[in-house]
Amino acid sequence: MGESDPKKQYPVPPSSSNGSGKNGSSSKYSGHNQKIHVNPPETVNPDPSTLKDQWKYATREYSKWYSHAWGTALLAGLAFFALGWVIKGQNPLLSFRSDHSPPPPPPSSSSSSSSASNTDEDKTRP
Repeated sequence: MGESDPKKQYPVPPSSSNGSGKNGSSSKYSGHNQKIHVNPPETVNPDPSTLKDQWKYATREYSKWYSHAWGTALLAGLAFFALGWVIKGQNPLLSFRSDHSPPPPPPSSSSSSSSASNTDEDKTRP
């Protein structure tokens, strides 16, 4: 089955040996490669069951490639997010703030907030 059928002949494209251009040269581009099919296209359409099997296989392969691509993209995004976190030392998504100041301290109890306001007033006095 691995041997080729000696009775089967593949068509060979005709070569243009006559010179039809200037100075006896061919009118075609001399470096033009004519396409020779090693595995020529089929002359008849396959039966519907074969087409259905081929379509199922192609759909299954495409969905596998598609899901692998999304998985790779998500994994790469998480890896870059983690790398940014390690380099920056905090959430890398907050880097778009324009004031570049540290976030304000969280509010504390009411007794310490009144003393904190007194220290702020003391700082403003000369």
